[in-house]
Amino acid sequence: MKINEIFYSLQGEGHYTGTPAVFVRFAGCNLKCSFCDTDFTSFTEMTEDDIVKEIGQYPTNHIVITGGEPTLQITASLVSKLHEAGKYVQIETNGTNVLPEGCNIDWVTCSPKYKAVRLQHIDELKVVFEGQDMSQYDGLTASEYRLQPCDTQDEGKNKEILRQTIDFILKNPKWKLSLQTHKILNVR
Repeated sequence: MKINEIFYSLQGEGHYTGTPAVFVRFAGCNLKCSFCDTDFTSFTEMTEDDIVKEIGQYPTNHIVITGGEPTLQITASLVSKLHEAGKYVQIETNGTNVLPEGCNIDWVTCSPKYKAVRLQHIDELKVVFEGQDMSQYDGLTASEYRLQPCDTQDEGKNKEILRQTIDFILKNPKWKLSLQTHKILNVR
């Protein structure tokens, strides 16, 4: 498997904000988002056993499978091995691919980006908000709905997007605010 990095930190976004987690960042993505803040092009080849062994060095049971786009590589056997090791597995995906048969992820965070969502099950729908028409997400069912202001790297634009995000949530209370707390706190 092509792994960009494995690191231990706090989950900075969404439902599990503040939770200690091991992040397994898969290399490669099927989209090119203008606001992407992740280098997912470099990688090291690792076996599933290598990944489980690396994760085992850290004291948490919460694992976040992310990318790039992790559904391009994730396997049911890796998830099974993580469960056998007592791990809780969360995936962060753009939702453009279905999960492999038998891939029993514990928590699915879908952050759609411009393409149709093909996932059959979503626990948390997390939309990066830039002021877009939100009606495109009306047909998606999730346990939780999160709206995250897009970080444009421009302080003025970010303030305006945050204001629009809060206004939208106040008018549409099924949505909750998600902030990138790891950026706010300068935590990896």
